[in-house]
Amino acid sequence: MRRQQPLLVKRVPAEDQQLSQPSGVFVERPQSATATKGKDITFVAKVDSSNMAKKPTMKWVKGKWLDLGSKAGKHVQFKEVYDRNTKIYTYEMSIIKVVDGDAGGYRCEVTAKDKSDSCTFEVSVEAAAGEQQDNILEAFKRSGDAGEDAGELDFSALLKKREKKQKVVEEVEVDVFVILKDAKPCDYERIAFEYGITDLRGLLKRLKKMKKVEPKKSDAFLRKLDAAYSVDKGKKIHLSVEVADPNIPVRWLKNGQEIKPSAKYVFESVGNKRTLTINKCNQSDDAAYECVVGEEKSFTEVFVKEPPVTITKPLDDAHTVAGQKVEFEVEVSEEGANVKWMKDGVELNKETAGSRYRFKKDGKRHILIVNEATKDDIGTYHALTNGGESKAELEVEDKELEVLQSIADLTVKAAEQAVFKCEVSDENATGKWLKDGVEVQPSDRVKITHFGRTHKLMIDDVAPSDAGDYSFVPDGYALSLSAKLNFLEIKIAYVPREDPPKIHLDASGRGSDNTITVVAGNKLSLDVEITGEPAPTVCWRKGNQVVSEGEGRVRVESNKSLSSFIIEGAERGDEGLYSISVTNPAGEDTAELTVKIVDVPNPPENVRCTSVGEYSGTITWDPPAFDGGVPIKGYLMERRKVGSPRWTKLNFDVHESTTYEAKRMIEGVLYEMRVFTVNGVGVSQPSATSQPFMPIAPTGEPTRLTVDDVTDTTCALKWRPPEKIGAGGIDGYIIEYCKEGSDQWAQANEEPVGKNQYRVKGLPLGERMLFRVTAVNIAGRSPPATLSQAVTIREVVENPKIRVPRHLRSKLIARVGEKVNLVLPFQGKPRPVATWSKDGVLLEDKTVGTRTSDVDAILFIRSAERTHSGKYTLSVRVEDTLDSADLHIQVVEKPGPPVAVRVADVWGTNAALEWKPPKDDGNCEIIGYTVQKADMKTKDWFTVVEHNRRPGCTVSDLVMGNEYLFRVFSENICGLSVVPGISENTAVVTKTGLSHHRPPFKEMDVNCPPKFTAPLMDRSVVAGYSTAISCAVRGCPKPKITWMKNNMIIGEDPKFMMQNNQGVLTLSIRKPGAFDGGKYSCRAVNDLGEDAVECKLEVHVVQEKGAETKK
Repeated sequence: MRRQQPLLVKRVPAEDQQLSQPSGVFVERPQSATATKGKDITFVAKVDSSNMAKKPTMKWVKGKWLDLGSKAGKHVQFKEVYDRNTKIYTYEMSIIKVVDGDAGGYRCEVTAKDKSDSCTFEVSVEAAAGEQQDNILEAFKRSGDAGEDAGELDFSALLKKREKKQKVVEEVEVDVFVILKDAKPCDYERIAFEYGITDLRGLLKRLKKMKKVEPKKSDAFLRKLDAAYSVDKGKKIHLSVEVADPNIPVRWLKNGQEIKPSAKYVFESVGNKRTLTINKCNQSDDAAYECVVGEEKSFTEVFVKEPPVTITKPLDDAHTVAGQKVEFEVEVSEEGANVKWMKDGVELNKETAGSRYRFKKDGKRHILIVNEATKDDIGTYHALTNGGESKAELEVEDKELEVLQSIADLTVKAAEQAVFKCEVSDENATGKWLKDGVEVQPSDRVKITHFGRTHKLMIDDVAPSDAGDYSFVPDGYALSLSAKLNFLEIKIAYVPREDPPKIHLDASGRGSDNTITVVAGNKLSLDVEITGEPAPTVCWRKGNQVVSEGEGRVRVESNKSLSSFIIEGAERGDEGLYSISVTNPAGEDTAELTVKIVDVPNPPENVRCTSVGEYSGTITWDPPAFDGGVPIKGYLMERRKVGSPRWTKLNFDVHESTTYEAKRMIEGVLYEMRVFTVNGVGVSQPSATSQPFMPIAPTGEPTRLTVDDVTDTTCALKWRPPEKIGAGGIDGYIIEYCKEGSDQWAQANEEPVGKNQYRVKGLPLGERMLFRVTAVNIAGRSPPATLSQAVTIREVVENPKIRVPRHLRSKLIARVGEKVNLVLPFQGKPRPVATWSKDGVLLEDKTVGTRTSDVDAILFIRSAERTHSGKYTLSVRVEDTLDSADLHIQVVEKPGPPVAVRVADVWGTNAALEWKPPKDDGNCEIIGYTVQKADMKTKDWFTVVEHNRRPGCTVSDLVMGNEYLFRVFSENICGLSVVPGISENTAVVTKTGLSHHRPPFKEMDVNCPPKFTAPLMDRSVVAGYSTAISCAVRGCPKPKITWMKNNMIIGEDPKFMMQNNQGVLTLSIRKPGAFDGGKYSCRAVNDLGEDAVECKLEVHVVQEKGAETKK
C-alpha cells in the first residue's frame, strides 16, 4: 500500500496567505486584500444554486462571532444579485470609507437545506499616502460619514506608529495531520484558520482515512462505534460497542449532553455488549453521539435521511379563455413538503411572480393560481419535488363578443324621445356611444344606461341638431354597431276634416312576413303608432280571442297616438298570429303579425363512447328532441376524469357533427363526457354523463402458439398471453381456422375464451388446416398469432402406457373405515379401454368404484373393510397393445387382546408374567405389548412396561405386603387393542425382615465474610428531586452496614434514610442540592472480614428562564 504523505504547511504572515482553488458550492471566493484608509472596498462571493433545493443563505462574520448583518448601514453595505440563466447568486459586501478598526479576519458562510460551505479572508488597512496628523484631536473621531454623531469612536489613530520592519520569516514545515490527530474535534476550525487551510472538509476526510489505517488500541473498548451511521426518517437504529469489562458502567452522550433512558432512547447491556437504540428517528436525531467508559470515549455521527417527496395526484391540463382564473393543483405524499413551480423552464416564486401568480398550500395539496389568464400565460407548467415531477399544458383563447340585438335606424319628430338600444353576449362588456365619430357625453337631455347585456342611448326633446350617424363601440373588441337618426320636421296645417285611422308598424326586428322573434323568458314590448282623427279605437286579437287591456301577463297599453302590445316572460304558448284593428268614423285599418318564441335547445341524448384508442376516444350522440325553434349551430364537448369535480372544455368553436374524437387522453384512466347543444339563442344544459370509458390500445399478439393434441375431428391448441397487454387487459381469445391455401377464416368459438387453450371441434378428417389466435379487449382485436405450418387432422396411434405414481409402487396401507381414492394416469391413442381386476378376477365388488377418463383411471372405496385387501390390477388396451399395473392394498385395524395371561412366578418384589398372542392381529404384524398393574386395594392401573416384543415379562419394584392384578394390551400399527387381556391369577408379595441404617446428619457451615453481589452505580440527578442509590450484600453472621459521603460517615441526618431489606441496601436522599454531589460509599463488616463499594453522584441545578435572561 502506498504510504500517506504528510501535508506540509508553511507558516507565513496572514497577509501573504493564498487561498486554495474554489471547492464545494462556491464559484468564486472573496480574496484577502489591503484597503486604503478612507477609501471604499468591496468583496465578492459567487454561489452555484443549480443543485440546491432552495435559495442559499449567506452570512458575513468578522472575527469568530460578530455577525456583520446586524451592523448593516452606511459603513457596511450588502448586495445580492441572481442570474436566472446560470443560476448563480452573487453576494457583495462593501466597507464604506475604511477605518483602522476594519482590519482583521473575516469569514463568509453559505448554507442551504442540504449543503453548506465557508471560506475565510483577511483585511489589512494602510494609511493613505502623504497623510499627516498635526492635530491629535483629529485622530479622536468617529467612524462613518454622517457627521459628529455617526458611527463608533475610533481610537486606533492614537496608537503609536512604528515603522514596519522587514522581518525575515523562517519557513517552518509543519505536519498539520499530526496536529489534527492529537487535537479535539472542537479545535479543528481554529487550527485550519491558523495554518491557512481552506478546504477543511477534504482535510478531515483524509484524516479519517489515516485513522482507519492506524487504529489506536483501546483498553476500555473491544469494539468501538463506527465512524458514521445512516438511517431513514421514522426508522430505528442500533449503536453498539463492546467493552473489556462486562461490569463497567457506560454513559451515552448526544452533542455533549448525556442521554437518559426513555421510550425513544433504550439502553441494553448483554455481557460485554452495550447498545443504544434510537426509535422513530427524526431530524433532531441527526447529531454526534459518544459512548463514555471511564476516561475513554468512542465517537460517531448519525445521519437521518428524509424519504423523497413523491407526487400522488398529478397536474391536469387547462383550457380557458382570456381573463379567466386558472388553478393548477398537485398533491404530494407529505404535508409541509416544498414544491417548486416552473413555467417553460423558468422558476416561479413570490419574488418573481408578482400579482400575476399566487401560490397556495392546503395540507398535501399545492395550488398555483393564474389571475386573469392572457396569451402570455400559454405554456408548460411543472411542479417539482425531490422525488418526482408533474407537468400540464395551459391553452388560452381570446374572448368573442356576440351581438344579440343590433341598433336600428330611427326617424323622430321634434320634442320626441329617440332611443338607441343594443344587446351583446357579455354582461360585463362596456363601451362608448359616438355621434359622427365624436364620443357622446351624458347630460340632462342625453342619458346613457347599461343594464345586464343591454346598452341604451336615450335623447329627450329631439332637435334638428341631434340628427346624424350614431354608433356603439364595445371596449376591447374590434366591433362597432351603427345606426342613423333622422329628424322629421312636420308642418301642421289645420284642415277641418276627418282622417281615416292608420297603423304604422316599425319594421325593425321583424321579418318580411311581419314575424317577431322573442327569446323565451324575455319581455316583448311592441309599440305601434296609431294615427287618425278623431282618435281611433284599437283592438288586439290572437285568433278570435281579444287581448285584455291594462292587466295580465299578455296585455295592451294605449294612449292617444301609441298602442303597446306587451308579453311579460314569453312562453312557447304565446306563439301565434296576432292582429290589430283600428276604427274611427272616417274608416278602419288592420294589420297582422306573427310572434315566434325561441329558446335554448334541449341537451343531446344518448351520449356514448363507440371506440377507443391508446390516447383517444370517439364519442357519438343523438340530436336533441327540441332545437329551441332555431337551427342548431353545433355542439360543445367537455370531459373529466372519473371522480374529479373539474370538467375540461374540448372545443371553443362549435362542432357541427354528432361524432367527435377526443384526443390527448391518458391510457388506463377512466373518463366521462358530456355534450352541450348550441343554437342562435344560447347553450343548452349539459347532457347526461356518458358511461365511463378508458383510452386503451389493443394488446399484442399471443405468443408460443402450438398444437397440443390432434384427433380425427378435433385439434387442441395452447398458447401464452401477449407480451404487451396494456391497461385494458384481456377479455378473452378468438380462435379461427381455414384450409391450407384458402383465405376464408372461420371462427371456432362464439364467445371469447378466457383460458390459454382450446380444442377446435368438427374438423374434416384428413384435411390440412391452419389455425390462428387473436386476443380481444375493449379496444378491439390484436394482431393474430398464426401457426407456421398446417396441421393434418388425423389421430396418431400411441401405445398405451400406465404411469404409476411413486407412492403407489409399494403396498398401500389403509385403516378400516377410511376412504381410499387412487388415481393412475395413463396415455395412449385412440382412447385406451381400461379394466380392473382383483387377485386375477374381474372386479365386480359394488363397494369398490372405478372411473375412467381420457388420461387416467380412478379406484375409490368410500369405507374400507378388511375384505378389500388384495392385489388390484389395471389393464389398458389400444387395439392389440396392452399395458397393466398392480396395486397392493392392505386394510388394517386394531388387534384383539392377548390370551391366557397369568402370573407365572413371584419372588421378592418381582413377578413374572406370561401370555399368548391375540387371535386377531388386525391384519398386520403385532409390534409389541403394554403391561399395566393394579393394587387390589385401590384398583388404580399404572403402566409398567411398554412396547414389549416378547409374550412375557418381569415386573419389578412391587410393594411388599400388597396383592397385584395385571392386564396386557396388544399393539400394531393402528395402536393398542381396545380390550386388554387380564391375568387369570394375582401376585402376592410377602413381607421379609428388612433393616435401614440412616447415615448421621452433618450440619453445614454457612458462615462467610461480607461480599457485595450488586455494586453501587454512578448517578446523575436534577436538584430538588428525591433520589436513591442501592446495592446488595451477603454475609454470615449479619454484617454491620456503614454509609459514607466523601469518606465521612453519614450520621443521623434527617436528609438521608438508610434501609436494609434482606441484604438489599438503599440510601434515600431527600431533595438533593448542589452540595449533595460527591462520592458515596457503603462498607459491610462482620467477624470474618469486610467489603466496600462506592459510586459518584452528580447533581445538576436547573436555572430558571428569568435567571438565564438576566445573565
